[in-house]
Amino acid sequence: MTKMNPAELLSVGEVSRRTGVAVSALHFYEAQGLISSHRTAGNQRRYPRHMIRRISLIQVAKRLGIPLRSVAQVFASLPPDRRPTKREWERIARLWADELSARRTALDRLQAELTSCIGCGCISMSTCRLLNLNDELGAEGPGPRRLEPLPRD
Repeated sequence: MTKMNPAELLSVGEVSRRTGVAVSALHFYEAQGLISSHRTAGNQRRYPRHMIRRISLIQVAKRLGIPLRSVAQVFASLPPDRRPTKREWERIARLWADELSARRTALDRLQAELTSCIGCGCISMSTCRLLNLNDELGAEGPGPRRLEPLPRD
């Protein structure tokens, strides 16, 4: 990385205070390649000021249920040594739009399934999509099998 002006570098504690993210989480994000820091002569981490935007985007992605692997894919195309441009941030939003739409569809489907099932005192045992006589679906693995799962990390 290029040499940074020391005034543009923040300590890990300052970044934690500014973003509300725990120091341990910052270390984790760095280990995952989501953010980067410089080391001082005393081996202390110093983060470029523009990392605050990346960390904020990670927090937004978490709230939206976007997996960190998707965040990492997007960040891989961003410059590590400068603040991303407005156009680059807009590209990120477009990349995630399809994923968010798919999540909305899956949640709508789940809600429809749950409202047609009255507290699992099903209206009709012959049409119940959740019914699993003799645990036949247990051979496919743990968890619910009849409902389409949401994407996971």
